[in-house]
Amino acid sequence: MQERIEPSQLIGRTDSQAAGSDLPIEFSRIVAGSRRQSRIILACAVVGVVFGFVANATAVPEYTATANLLIDSQKDSNSLTASIAELTFDTGAIDSQVEIIKSEKIARQVIDALKLTEDQGFMGFHGSLWARSLNALRLALNVSRWSGKSAAADDADVSATRTAIDRLRDNLAVRRVARTYVLSIQYTSPNRELAAKIANAFADAYLTEQLDAKFEATRRAADWLEKRISELKEQALESDSSVQRFKAEHGIVVTGGVRPGLISDQQISQVNEEMVSARADTARAQARYAQIEDLLKSGRTGAAVPDSLANPVINELRTKYLSASKTETQLESKLGPDHMQVLALKREMDEYDRLIHDELQRIAESYRSEAEVASTKEQSLALSMNGLVGQSAITNQTLVQLRELEREADTYRSLYQTFMQRYQEAIQQQSFPVTEARVITGAAPPRVPSAPNRAANLGLSLLGGLLVGASLGAMREHQDRVFRILSHARDDLGLELLGSLPIVPKASVAAPNAGDADPKRLRTTDPIQRYAIDNPFSSFAETLRCAKVSLDLAIGQRRPKIVGIISTLPNEGKSTVAKNFASLLAHLGASTLLIDADLRNMGLTKAVARHAKEGIIEALKAERPLADYLLHEPESGLSVLPAVIRRNVPHSSEVISSAAMRGLIEKAGADHDYIVLDLPPLGPVVDVRAAASLIDAFIFVVEWGRTPRALAQAELTTDPAVLQKCVGVIYNKVNLKRVKLYEDYGSKDYYYGRYTKYYNSESV
Repeated sequence: MQERIEPSQLIGRTDSQAAGSDLPIEFSRIVAGSRRQSRIILACAVVGVVFGFVANATAVPEYTATANLLIDSQKDSNSLTASIAELTFDTGAIDSQVEIIKSEKIARQVIDALKLTEDQGFMGFHGSLWARSLNALRLALNVSRWSGKSAAADDADVSATRTAIDRLRDNLAVRRVARTYVLSIQYTSPNRELAAKIANAFADAYLTEQLDAKFEATRRAADWLEKRISELKEQALESDSSVQRFKAEHGIVVTGGVRPGLISDQQISQVNEEMVSARADTARAQARYAQIEDLLKSGRTGAAVPDSLANPVINELRTKYLSASKTETQLESKLGPDHMQVLALKREMDEYDRLIHDELQRIAESYRSEAEVASTKEQSLALSMNGLVGQSAITNQTLVQLRELEREADTYRSLYQTFMQRYQEAIQQQSFPVTEARVITGAAPPRVPSAPNRAANLGLSLLGGLLVGASLGAMREHQDRVFRILSHARDDLGLELLGSLPIVPKASVAAPNAGDADPKRLRTTDPIQRYAIDNPFSSFAETLRCAKVSLDLAIGQRRPKIVGIISTLPNEGKSTVAKNFASLLAHLGASTLLIDADLRNMGLTKAVARHAKEGIIEALKAERPLADYLLHEPESGLSVLPAVIRRNVPHSSEVISSAAMRGLIEKAGADHDYIVLDLPPLGPVVDVRAAASLIDAFIFVVEWGRTPRALAQAELTTDPAVLQKCVGVIYNKVNLKRVKLYEDYGSKDYYYGRYTKYYNSESV
């Protein structure tokens, strides 16, 4: 047979792994995928364009007026030598001014200045058809309006002001112009004159707010600093007095500003170092003791510890043990294990082992004594440490209180000095507040609308539709995990593709042959069951001939050749393929027997032998010769053993794999060159697995564009015997008009249209 992937290599493979060699994605595959999903992509693009046209048709023109403010970046207004190179670009400060202009306070000033709550043109809702519809829906779904607890219960003026503020902030845009100190105030409105007025009003309100803020800040700072300085002066004096009183009460003397040195601190440090050393000695002694204890408990007298290596007694005993062991091994090989000298040497070795064990126990006792001494030393040091810590606790608490008082006194002194300096600066710099901003460009009524951009809307709508369509198409492509191309059979199943059986158009199929009254003659009710012999020059028949050649090469000269036609799921056309394949074999001159071995769903029998009274069940009983149960197809010479099941067979797998079935095939093999079995699908039942030992080769039929690759892979990998005997795969019900969209450039099916002249669907 041809080289194939082993079942163990298929287990755990995913579609992404199988397609890993295809990366990166080729441009031709992207084009092919786009052609396959062209309907969805075009439909979404049309919907997007329609949406863009509707949006443009219903949009209300809006005008944007712009006023520009300059924020003075020279902090020192008295410096006459400041240059542009010395200006600093403080992004945080500029962003803060932007938020001030967009604040609710500025918006209220604009509303009051222009009396916008009384302007019906401003308060009315202006928007596109979509916006008006959404606004009406929002108002309709407002539950508070249903209960009458919204505008009716609130003050009318407050509600109108709130609405005006929200509308101003929604249509206002404040931006920094590049990396300058220029702020652009833009306001958008359907009324061009109103847009200019509101933009200028925001600029004026901002300048007024800056003047008010400076004046108010200066006044409040001076008042607060004066009160705070008096409080800090009293607190600084009181904190210094508290420090001096505390030192006098506790007898603490500080010389040169250095922290008092305590003897207890030095003792604690020394004892702590000794404790660390004692803990290390204790851990080392306990580890040595634990090691030798483990050796003694395990009985491994051959293992060594440091002291045992230097022990002359143990070394002498080990030398004797090794000598006796060597002698015992030599004698045992010559005299046998039961000889008296061998047994005596074994007893001598046991005595040496016992003496070594006793010596190790004495070493263990010395290790235990060392561990106890180290532990006692550690406990003694711990008691000493506890005592020293207790003695220094009171002194440390006193020092903590002193440091806290000193920190508090230092803080009050520092605060007092700082506030005195700031107060003096505030007194010296008191003057009329001067704003650091000015208007450099006033807003004028715009001439052309800023929105909507109809061309951009159409372009974005088209692009959005294409993206949505492409996303949906990509999703469908990703979920298309079925058999489509040659590589799917090779990569996912490790099998060769024998060919593709196209969908047979109804118009090209001859009328069904009902047959005559002869009960031994097939009566075909489905014309596709005879398509291979009615159209021997078709691509359908050519694929089956290719399958025959592959079958003969795989099986060799064996006679008969027993072939099983299998599939993954029902309704994949397995029975139709089996009938046409068997008819083609018989039409080529080979004596062929077709057996309907699907005892659960007798699709073959229903299609060609519905009139049969007896079949495979009766033949297995061997009450009469096999020929009495066979039906014949005169046009090809095919013999068919139908399956006539009058009641359900509960154990069909046992029937198919029984000794009677084996005997039936052997009898049929005496008169036939090929025996083709139409077997059940792999998915629902285990009949194929049970009958695998009776079959020489399998042909695996999958439905093109329908059979999941993962399912077929799973079914075959669970049946290694079936997979090993598979000759190849046949794609059934292939749509030849679409197969080019899935095949790669240069593949056989990609050029199907060029050699169709070699195929003739007419019967000869």
